[in-house]
Amino acid sequence: MTRDSGCEVQDARRSMSYRDLEIWKLARQIAIAVHGMTLQNLPKFETYEEASQIRRSAKSIFANIVEGYGRRRYKQEFIRFLVFAHASCDETIEHLQVLFETGSLTNDLLGRKLNVFIDSVERLHRTDRRDIPDPESRIAHLAS
Repeated sequence: MTRDSGCEVQDARRSMSYRDLEIWKLARQIAIAVHGMTLQNLPKFETYEEASQIRRSAKSIFANIVEGYGRRRYKQEFIRFLVFAHASCDETIEHLQVLFETGSLTNDLLGRKLNVFIDSVERLHRTDRRDIPDPESRIAHLAS
């Protein structure tokens, strides 16, 4: 057993990997969904600029979780990369909102998946879960 963090002790007993993290699994699903959406559902004129940027921001979410997990021995480093992942999530949301508002994207399934991911992150960081917005209310403004 190690002295650093609870993560280390648990890892030593179970040989845990970042692939076991539910948040990583959700982030990866989002990145794959965003990637597919940008190739299939966006107009051609969005393919090179907006599509490329949203793919990078979506992939950055899970990549930062992985990098932070690799540095979990140092709690502040781990937290720093989780903050980066959260910021990339916010960037991805903003890109999706712009695509919905401009009419370039009309399918709200991806927005729903992203909201599940965001709610998962927020639930990990809040003690009073009643103040977390309902995912349905979040997606409503994206689709309108």
